Amino acid sequence: MNQIHLKTRDPKNSPLMVEGDGTFYGRVHFHHLLRIERQRTERSKRPFLLILLDISAVMQGKRSAEILGKINAALLSALRETDIRGWYEQDDVVGVILPEIASLDETSIEGIFRKIHLRMSAELPMELIKKIVVSFHFYPESREKKTVNIPFNLKLYPDLAEPEMGYRFSQMLKRIIDVVGSAVALMLFSPVFWGAALAIKLTSRGPVFFKQERLGLNGDPFMLFKFRSMYLDSDQRKHQEYIQKYICEQERAAVEPGVFKLNNDPRITPAGRWLRKTSLDELPQLINVLRGEMSLVGPRPPIFYECELYDIWHLRRLLMCKPGITGLWQVMGRSRTTFDGMVRLDLQYINHWSLWLDLKILLKTPGAVFGGQGAY
Repeated sequence: MNQIHLKTRDPKNSPLMVEGDGTFYGRVHFHHLLRIERQRTERSKRPFLLILLDISAVMQGKRSAEILGKINAALLSALRETDIRGWYEQDDVVGVILPEIASLDETSIEGIFRKIHLRMSAELPMELIKKIVVSFHFYPESREKKTVNIPFNLKLYPDLAEPEMGYRFSQMLKRIIDVVGSAVALMLFSPVFWGAALAIKLTSRGPVFFKQERLGLNGDPFMLFKFRSMYLDSDQRKHQEYIQKYICEQERAAVEPGVFKLNNDPRITPAGRWLRKTSLDELPQLINVLRGEMSLVGPRPPIFYECELYDIWHLRRLLMCKPGITGLWQVMGRSRTTFDGMVRLDLQYINHWSLWLDLKILLKTPGAVFGGQGAY
């Protein structure tokens, strides 16, 4: 029987060394390795499987170490040497990462489950095994269902789901700034709203606002507001084809880098051309900020058909951060970068976010808009 021996004073941050041929990792270390596997999959395109075993119902006081030792022994005999074991949730949920799985079909998963169950049955009585809840999670998440949103399985991102206290406090301040800033801006720009609405109504038939489903934080859909700049019932397929070229053919310079709106688009109304040139068509997004769906600063909110074209690593721009009216890409490379370059700037913003960075971006935004770098 393998016995667990604590080699350090902090089991949450350091691995627990196990007699035999394996290491059982502490929670923080296991979450770090899970992040590394996500990055590896983004490069190799080879999926991995995360297995979670909720053993909270079988951890019985003085017998906890013995039971955990038997569970680990069963996993060691059932899994490959390259598979990773550790605490997903300290003392409650054991995690197992199976890197570079050749197939994620039902038959393969059933085979893995049966092997683990067989080894568990050899180590533990059936009444305890029945209390263990097992779940399977695949990375990257399946994108076969053409739903409006691309849902993220947050079980695969525990390192992102547990921000530190300082980060949570800063995020709270960011939300306060968003609410106050958007409310003040809506009041200050109310004459512009009325002027834009009048111009739209005088130059074309249809509503003042254009509403479009976009993807927000964690891929959740929301309705984005803009001033309508196109004629009513304009065909969206032209823009969809343009976006496909921008994302998929960027190395061949099929489109102008960094621009998400077509130039000389015949679907644009006379008022809409002026609104887009000045970026005033984006002003109604202040309503989205006030409602909590967007932030003043953040990545650009994508349309669903854009995300269908995303590579695995592109999707990370939808995690951990609400979309914004302006952002790092808009003020640094707006008309001079490829789609991959835009995503890298978004990820740079997410990884190095601070309130001070938001302030710098907000201060640079008017110069980017009136400097003629093009609307997005």
